Order: sequence, then structure tokens, then C-alpha cells
Amino acid sequence: MTILGISGVALALWAFVVLLGLIFLRVPIGLAMLVCGLGGAWIMYGNLAPILNQFKQFTYATFSNHSLSVVPLFLLMGQFAMIGGLSRALFKAAEAWIGHRRGGVALSAVGACAGFGAICGSSVATAATMGQVALPELRRTGYSGGLATGVLAAGGTLGILIPPSIILVIYAVLTEQNIAKLFLAAFVPGILAMIGYMIVVTLVVRLSPGSAQPLPKASREERMATTKAVWPVVVIFLAVVGGIYGGIFTPTEGAAVGAAGTGLVAFLNGSLRWAQLREALKGTAVASGMIYLILLGAGVFNTFLALSQLPQTAAATVAGLGLSPWLVLALILVLYLILGCVMDSLSMILLTVPIFFPIVMGLDFGLKPEEVAIWFGILVLMAVEVGMITPPVGMNLFVINSIARDIPIGETFRGVLPFVASDLIRIAILAAFPAITLFVLRL
Repeated sequence: MTILGISGVALALWAFVVLLGLIFLRVPIGLAMLVCGLGGAWIMYGNLAPILNQFKQFTYATFSNHSLSVVPLFLLMGQFAMIGGLSRALFKAAEAWIGHRRGGVALSAVGACAGFGAICGSSVATAATMGQVALPELRRTGYSGGLATGVLAAGGTLGILIPPSIILVIYAVLTEQNIAKLFLAAFVPGILAMIGYMIVVTLVVRLSPGSAQPLPKASREERMATTKAVWPVVVIFLAVVGGIYGGIFTPTEGAAVGAAGTGLVAFLNGSLRWAQLREALKGTAVASGMIYLILLGAGVFNTFLALSQLPQTAAATVAGLGLSPWLVLALILVLYLILGCVMDSLSMILLTVPIFFPIVMGLDFGLKPEEVAIWFGILVLMAVEVGMITPPVGMNLFVINSIARDIPIGETFRGVLPFVASDLIRIAILAAFPAITLFVLRL
């Protein structure tokens, strides 16, 4: 297809350039994609009537999508979890058990981030919440600024790695995959991420003994008391995850059960009153509105890309080059890591998956098509997660640094680098050995 002497593929590539320019000018990503999508479609059609007719139908179809109703429910669950003090309970329990070991407070922060991520689903929310809870204790016990902020920024990424994960929900909707299967496949990579971060902490405190001080060993009574305080987290997690995989309810119903459970816990412990409830609902509405606007803009932009034939042309071109599937996958993952330096995770998913997914599905990895789709989704999730802690735009770095105002951002950048190295090693291993990701799913 040629428009004004320019091929549709070339027009789509120029649209990407304009889109990145708008993003650098700080135009909201959802609005930027919407403008580029409408502008590109207008150039291709010659007028806006056809795209506007599709626009009203697409808007309703997007906002009424039943699968997407899980997003505000998981966001609300995270809001109630923060209000209910579940993050503090998790941190204190982990600290009571391992805080006396070398690097124990940082290890406790990683474990608490993993636990909170199991009932939150948002990387930024996990980082912000655990930063408020754990950072004062890390600083009080003599942890260096780089290690204290680095471990919390990296630990926050466990919020999207360990199910439930909002990013995985978006990926499932874009690629028409089963949300429950994606959640199941993410468990092993999420646990490996937690273990990797703990190994990094152990190595850092051994190589630099002055960067951390252990706490006095907690008594058995203190351990039991703090452990009892985390029972709501365990119950909610088992109810949500067990209910989904036990066939009792769907992921959306599971999210509703989780939101109701965390809200009930916050109410019973006296943390949730009318003022807090209004703030939780407002925070959920604002975050949901932002996500839905980005989804709408991405949908219009991706419609324009489909008209331009860019995804189909890219898939056919890659197939015709005769490159090794593993080389193509490696190049895609490297591109994700580069984009993560300048873009947020949701934008990366929405912009790239419609292009890269057909390419990957056309390659032969010796796996079933559904397995390839799920495995690629987990790899994308991990690559996006690295972007959350990669300078200069890593969102978690700025969230933690806004809490730790006395620590220079450069020190935070240096402190997170060992955790980025851990992420890269894990991505390489899981890319080379798909069976690790698919092990639980195949059971």
C-alpha cells in the first residue's frame, strides 16, 4: 500500500518517530498514541470518517471488556493492602526471622516485597509501600544509601513478577491468552527473581561488610507474634490463587474476592474508615483511568499499524531472512532492554507486543503455539521489569528516591546495578531453557 508516494510500512515507522518525540516532550503516552494513530489513519484513508466510526465502536469494546475488569480490582486490592498495614506486617515478620543475619534487614525487605506483590500486582505500588516501611529500618541499621534504595527499587519489581500481575493481564488481553495460565507460569520466574535478589544482597554485604549491620536476634515469642500477624496475607493469597486454579472462580472473580478480603482486613484492624475508603477508591479510579486511556490510545495506534501492514511485513521479513529463532528472540529482548531505559512498562507492552508477537509465533522453538505465547509473555514481563530499575527513566528508582531525599539519585543508580545484573542473568537462563518457565504449567 502506497500513500502520497510513501509505503504504509514507511508511514508506520515515521509514526513511531513522531510518537517517541511526543513522549520526550512529556505528552501523556495515551494521548500521544491516540494522536499518532488518528493522524496515521487519516493520512491512509484521506479523511477521518472511517476511523471515527471504528473509534466509537472500539472505545465501547475496550472499556466493556470483561477481562480488563480485573485491573481496577487488583488495583483496589493493592490500595486496601497498603491501608491495612499488611506490608509492615510482612516486613516485621521477615525481619524477626532473618534480621539478625548479615544483610538480614535487606533480605527481609526482599521477602516482604515478594509477599506484598502476591496481593498487589503493581511494581510502583510495591516499591512505594515497602520503601515507606523498610527504608527507615535499613538506614537505622547502617545500610549504605545505595544498597538500601537499590534493594527496595529492585524488590518492588516483584510486584509484577509474582502473580497477580497487571502487566500479564494486559498481555493476555492483547494476545488472547489465558490469564490463569500466564499467572501460573510466572510463579517459578518470580521465585527465581526473589532468590536472585537475595543472592545479590548476600554478595554485596560480604564484599562490603561496612554497608550493613545485623539486628539482635529476635526471641521465639517475637517471631511467633509477627508470624501470626501475616496470616491475612496467606489466607487472601491462597483464596485468590487457590480459587482460580481450583476452578472455583475466574481471575476476575478472584480479584474481587482479593479486594473484598483485603478491605475486610483493613476494616477489622481499624485502618479503613470513610476517609481512607474514599482515598482508596479515588486512587483506584485515577490509576484505572490512566491505564484505560493508554489502552484506548494503544488500540487506535495498533489499528493504524494493522492498516499499514507493518506487523505482517515485519513477520514475513524476519521469516525470509532465515535467522535462527533464538537469535531473533535475543534481538527482541535486547530491544526491550534498550526501550526500558526511556519508556514505562505499560507503554512498551502496548506498543511492541502487536509487532513482536506475530514474529515470535512464526518461529520454531520446538514448543506448542500456546507454550510459545506464554513463555514469550513471561520473558517480556521480565524484560519490562528490568526497565523499571534501569536508569535514566526507571520508575521505581525515582519512587524510592522521592522517599529517600537524603540519598543522591546517582547513588541509587549505582546501588541497583547488581540487581540489574541478576535480572539479566535470569532472563538469559529462562530464554535458553523454556522448560523452567513451563514446568508448573505442564504439570
